[in-house]
Amino acid sequence: MQLWMQVLIRSLSLFILIIFLARILGKRNIARVPPYRFIIYHVLAIIAALISVNVIPNLVNGLIAIGVWVIFSIAVDYLSMKSKWFHDLIHGKETVLIKHGKIMEENLQKERLTGEELLRELRYKDAFNLADVEFAVLENTGDINVFLKSDKKPVTPHDLSIKVAPQAEPQTVILDGNILNEPLASLGLNREWLCIQLENMGVSLDNVFLGQVDSSGDLYLDLFDDAIELPQPKVKEMVYANIEKSQANLMTFALETEDKEAKAMYTKNAEKLKELMEKLEPYLLR
Repeated sequence: MQLWMQVLIRSLSLFILIIFLARILGKRNIARVPPYRFIIYHVLAIIAALISVNVIPNLVNGLIAIGVWVIFSIAVDYLSMKSKWFHDLIHGKETVLIKHGKIMEENLQKERLTGEELLRELRYKDAFNLADVEFAVLENTGDINVFLKSDKKPVTPHDLSIKVAPQAEPQTVILDGNILNEPLASLGLNREWLCIQLENMGVSLDNVFLGQVDSSGDLYLDLFDDAIELPQPKVKEMVYANIEKSQANLMTFALETEDKEAKAMYTKNAEKLKELMEKLEPYLLR
């Protein structure tokens, strides 16, 4: 067999093997892996490359080397889960850089970080003013996480005692002009409902690049033809508006009728609808 054919076959085989082994090693954000795992990834890639170009001519020895590094990585992960001491030994501990608004200079020197590097990392976290930072910690992945002072945090609905509806993640139901049945079923919807929505919007399926349905049942579409403007979904607003209209009609009937029993009935039901609107407002208008 010619040399180029051997290199091709080895490269393809090792590519598949390395992808498979990477899945076995687990899902990790490559930008946030601990140092030892970063080294393992690179060593596996180097060994695979050396085997591919016949720098390591003995295929068995090369595969044994790959196996040793993979088994070592799995063993380290297992021991890290079982022992806090071993976890700290391999991964290291987090380091407090700012505490109660004060920079811990000794810890900065210990981690060999300069003041400018600290300020740069704080800016990455949208903390441009050091006086706004209550606490900052350097994780064992190298990331710096920031905790702002209480009066500098963004205001949330909870801070304002405002009730808001819980929201689930939107489901992608159309991708590249194809309907995805599983996300539709998870929402309790079907293809017929989706086709009706598309028809009401005057859009053909083959012109839809992406379609998502949120937890409220609103359908958002992104079309291949960007020149077409679609109406924004307002299912919740329409429901609230209909209830509000019904409540206003009942109040009008109560004012116009001369029958005392009918007036009392209209007024009572109008008050019930008003109470219902107050309860539904966080879910329909926020």
